[in-house]
Amino acid sequence: MKNKILNLLLAGVVLLAACKGSGNYETDRSSADSIAVKQTDSVGNQPKIVKTAEIGFKVKNVQQSSEKVTALTTQFKGTIVHHQTTSSVNNSHDVKISDDSVMRVSAMNTNCEITAKVPSEKLDEYMNQVSHMGIYVTLRKMDLEDKTLDYLSSQLKVTGRREFLNQQRKGKVTIKNPADVLLLKDDLIDQQISNRRIDDAVKYSTVSLSFYQSNTILKEIIANDNPSAYNIPFFNRVGLAFGNGWYIFKEFMLILVNAWVFIAAGIGIWLTVKAYRKKSISKPTI
Repeated sequence: MKNKILNLLLAGVVLLAACKGSGNYETDRSSADSIAVKQTDSVGNQPKIVKTAEIGFKVKNVQQSSEKVTALTTQFKGTIVHHQTTSSVNNSHDVKISDDSVMRVSAMNTNCEITAKVPSEKLDEYMNQVSHMGIYVTLRKMDLEDKTLDYLSSQLKVTGRREFLNQQRKGKVTIKNPADVLLLKDDLIDQQISNRRIDDAVKYSTVSLSFYQSNTILKEIIANDNPSAYNIPFFNRVGLAFGNGWYIFKEFMLILVNAWVFIAAGIGIWLTVKAYRKKSISKPTI
């Protein structure tokens, strides 16, 4: 009888402990769910809107306008991330000034491209002031992209991976391949970096500026690049011609002197033939 009573008391204690354990588990689950809901609400109350803008306009002077844009960006606590000025020759013409120099007249086309990052709350004011720098605006646009859901998805993945890694550290979860743990940590870092990029894009908007000016005329004196234009004066050329003629005559005489044997042999042959012909003519016929 006493054994039965003890068994019943032991069974009651085990059942009570089991009920308490299940109650703690439900409490932990509910607290985790509440944390996730709070995180979702906090993200939902702060939408992640990324703004990008673009302006194209014509100016009087590209160099001066680029300096003004740089100063204005600094004034708005922004940053210039790209700045490129290019000049190209549309057409050119050479005017001869002398035999060895010409004046080259060129039509130059100059344009500039600038990419700036400015605080998003000041984007409209910044674009208005930049537009006032030009003679007229050829393009102005703004795009808004909602990154709230992407941010929320990345944040929930980060939370889930952290909980999984914590369970793995405590021994509640066993991962056989250590490389999987490294991949999980790398993915956690990638998600965090992705969220930081979104935060930076939300805080600072990207503005692409492109402006140009009317073609400018550039005059410059340069050396004549035509080799045929570089000739000596006429009288100098006449003197050189006399000198070249005398040189050729002397060379010809040297050739004759070197060939005296052939000349003498030719003269001898010619005299022999002439004498033979005279003898043939003077011989009487029978």
